[in-house]
Amino acid sequence: MNENLGTLERIKDIRTIWPNEARDFTPWLAEDDNLALLAETLGLGPDGFELQGVEMSVGPFQADILCRDTGSAEGELVLIENQYGRTDHDHLGKLITYSAGLEARSVILICERLRPEHRAALDWLNDITADDHRFFGVTIELWRIGNSPVAPKFNVIVAPNDWRRQVKTTSSGPTSDLSALYQRYWQALNDRIEETDAQLSQRKVFPQSWTKFAIGRTKFKLFAGVLREKNKIRASLYMSGPNAKDRFSELSEQKAEIESEIGEELHWDSLPNRKGARVSLSLQNADVADESDWQRQHDWLIDYLVKFDNAFRQRIKTLGRATP
Repeated sequence: MNENLGTLERIKDIRTIWPNEARDFTPWLAEDDNLALLAETLGLGPDGFELQGVEMSVGPFQADILCRDTGSAEGELVLIENQYGRTDHDHLGKLITYSAGLEARSVILICERLRPEHRAALDWLNDITADDHRFFGVTIELWRIGNSPVAPKFNVIVAPNDWRRQVKTTSSGPTSDLSALYQRYWQALNDRIEETDAQLSQRKVFPQSWTKFAIGRTKFKLFAGVLREKNKIRASLYMSGPNAKDRFSELSEQKAEIESEIGEELHWDSLPNRKGARVSLSLQNADVADESDWQRQHDWLIDYLVKFDNAFRQRIKTLGRATP
């Protein structure tokens, strides 16, 4: 045996590291690096979650952790509920109650062991809810080699089956019809990007009202969004994280130059009730249900997303040099 190799050992009782779930584990998980680990495990990237609070009030109850999904166009809420040991009906009931009270779009149950009946319940909730609501079951493990620091490991046991949702028939009603429409709309945008050789980083499309593009720095994303009720589409730069307001202020100082480069007056929204901020431009009279108008809409989105990329990419790299 090679003496330089250690043996990977699992710590069976997580209470040796976090004696109390509420006082120890929940505060640990709420730290930026640990939320980043969870977000990466779920496939959302290290900057996928923006903490909103710990022990958030829902009537007479307290929800463990509330975050925002930084990848969503509107900063949708994410609820995280933690439980030691095997899951029970009490925590599953709390999860549903809290998600309803907080209107969370994504719900994550973290535990040591997920009972088969609770796994089936989360799978069922993913099947029956709208496509923009998601339920996850995640287990937490602790590992180390010899006397090395303890390493946490998240395992995704339950997640929405996006592939199954994408191929669902649209005959079940308006929600499925709308999801299928969004799926086709964004795929057509991707196809148009390829046709025009636009320098935009394409992403896998999902049946939702927005799609996003990288712009060279974490916590900054370009978004193409549909505001269907207002009959318009929107190109935007969204910034998230604890320094978003400062970054927004720095960019605002260059407002005249940026708008001159883009050729339009932009909407600068500091989103005072959120930790993020947004700079955007909208196209009115854009009905996404009118497929004969898609090329016009997509050409407009591509044109301004490229202009946003050109105007903002280098600028955001130099923002807040003293802090990341």
